[in-house]
Parts: sequence; C-alpha cells; structure tokens
Amino acid sequence: MKIDDLTVTLFAWDDIPATRYAAHTGRFSGRSHLGLVTVRTDVGVEGHAFLGSASWSAELDARGVVEKLKPQVMGEDPLDRERLWGRLADRVRHTNWRSIGAVDVALWDIAGKVAGLPLHRLMGTYRHAIPAYASSAVLDSPEAYAEEAVAFRDAGWKAYKIHPPQDPDRDIAVCEAVRRAVGDDFRLMLDATWAYRYEQALRVGRAIEALGFYWYEDPLADDDINGYVRLREKLDIPLLATEYSPGSFHAYQPWLLMRATDMLRGDVAVKGGITPILKTAHLAEAFRMNYEIHHGGNSLNNVANLHVTMSIPNTEMFEVLLPAGAQKYGLVDDIEIGPDGLVHAPTAPGLGHTVDHELVARKRTTTLR
Repeated sequence: MKIDDLTVTLFAWDDIPATRYAAHTGRFSGRSHLGLVTVRTDVGVEGHAFLGSASWSAELDARGVVEKLKPQVMGEDPLDRERLWGRLADRVRHTNWRSIGAVDVALWDIAGKVAGLPLHRLMGTYRHAIPAYASSAVLDSPEAYAEEAVAFRDAGWKAYKIHPPQDPDRDIAVCEAVRRAVGDDFRLMLDATWAYRYEQALRVGRAIEALGFYWYEDPLADDDINGYVRLREKLDIPLLATEYSPGSFHAYQPWLLMRATDMLRGDVAVKGGITPILKTAHLAEAFRMNYEIHHGGNSLNNVANLHVTMSIPNTEMFEVLLPAGAQKYGLVDDIEIGPDGLVHAPTAPGLGHTVDHELVARKRTTTLR
C-alpha cells in the first residue's frame, strides 16, 4: 500500500457567531474556511483531517500542505507513521505544526480503517468515556458567566472553565461570581490565556486558590518558564501550562526539568498531530503528571483528540469549547455530551466520525493538489 495523492479541499464556514476567547484571537465572526485534507492510497483507502478553525482560515495554511508536505509522503507506505512524522516535522520551518498535524491525523485515519478499528483501540484503550467540561468564551459580565456555569451544572456537566476578560480585578470578580452561583462542590478552572505579568498572576492565583478552583491555566506568557517556576513556588493551586509553548513534544523538556508546571497541555493542531501528543502523554505519565488535552479548533481535530484521551490514563476531562457555532462544523455526526455529562469513545474504524462530504461539495471554493 502506497500513498498516491494528497489534496486539500477548501470549503466555506458561514454564520460563525461573534466570539472572543482572548486578546490573541480578537473578536471573530461571519466566515472562515476549513480544509478537508485527503490522503489517498493505491488500494482505495483514504484518510481525512480538517485544517483551520473559525478564527484561523485554512486558506492561510493549505498551500504549504500541498507544496511542502505532500512531497514528503508521496509514494510512501502510510503505515510508516513514525518515520513519516519525522520527515514532516523536519519541514516545520517551511510550514507549521497545524499543517503537519493535519497530515498526521489523516495517516492515523488510514491506519484505523486498514485495521478495521477505532484509533483508540490501536493506541490501546484505557477508558470508554470521560467527563466533559464546558470552556467559556469571553462574556460580557460576571452575571453572564455565572448563568452559563449554572446552566451547564444543571445539565449534568462535570466542570466549567472561565476564559476571563483579561483584567486582573475583573477576572477575580468573574471567578467570585461563578463560585457563588454554582456552590462549593462544582469544579471550576481559570484559563487566563497568557494575560498577566508575574505580580498580577500571583494576585489572581491566590484569589482563585481561596475559591477552590481546580487548576490555573496559562497565566503568564507562553515562553516565560522562569516566571512559572517562581509562580509555582508561591501557589498551591496546580498550574497548567505548555499549550502554546514553542515547538512540538521536544519543547516540553525544559518545563519538566525546571518543574515549571504541574500538568502538561497540547492538542493535535498546536503540537503537530496524534503522534507527538501521544508521545507527550506517556512522557508526562513517567513524571506522574497529567496531560490535559486542549481543544483542537475544529470538529475532526477534536475527534482525534478524543481518541488520545480514551487511550491514556493521565487525563481527567475532555474540553468542549463554547459556543458550539464557533467549534462544530463539517461532520455528519459530531461529538455530543450525554445527559450523564460524559463523552463516549468512537466505535467506528479510523477516526470514526463521518465527514459531511455533501456540505464540503456545496461549500467548496477550491481544491489544491
């Protein structure tokens, strides 16, 4: 079996609701593009992945996939994923980890289809269900956050994470309002998305520590390892960093050696595919640390993340980023959370969720070969 083609079909994503997660995303709405990455083989088996998100159009990355990455896999055996990932990773200076991740996910999809198994079975299934947590957008007021958190609590979800306005005083007020609304027994987290200077991060951290928050995510700049070391020495609340620390799984080394974070973080888009995040999850386990998987930016990336989640012991929850209209698109059957607050493992071969090829054809703008 050999790879005989790789294409990226760009298709429009319309009616995206006005959404903001942090200063780095800005406020986005309206239209974006996803790219359906298709890796074809000479025996008729195809692997798929999505490129892009509601806030980052696949138009920005698609050409790099076909010009820089396609030549690295053409004529190769798609089951040689480890060797091929190394070849793709060597091209990161000419593309990016999102593009590399999309090709890697498609290769894994082929492997599952050839084996007739969902991907988590190939990796080694650890669980068949996991609690989901709702992960907010930036909302207009403390009351809005509180109302949303209560709604998810009452719907049976297990936790709620706040993306705050990114002003220390306002952020503390939001966290206090949400804790009052949901009570002391509901799990809460804060994701400050690299918003604070050290002194601000310490003040907010002490406030949410007193409120019983479960983790404190990305308070400092993504490359401020020394700041995280200092912060971790002062706080008892667990720190969660490394989501956007520069590089793929090799870049986790200094964070581990310097003891700069309590948990590691990543996903198939920002770290370059299933292959590196699975490696990192096992590395974290060796240090008795959790690897909490970040949302993937699009529906098929989230499915890929879910398979890894089902195959590792050292993760506790599955992130569902809100609102759904800025995260779910392009699948016939997207991930859904049950009334028990759990998300369940896919059961069909490969990624196990069906691409809506009719929608892709209807919204197609171009195909790059």
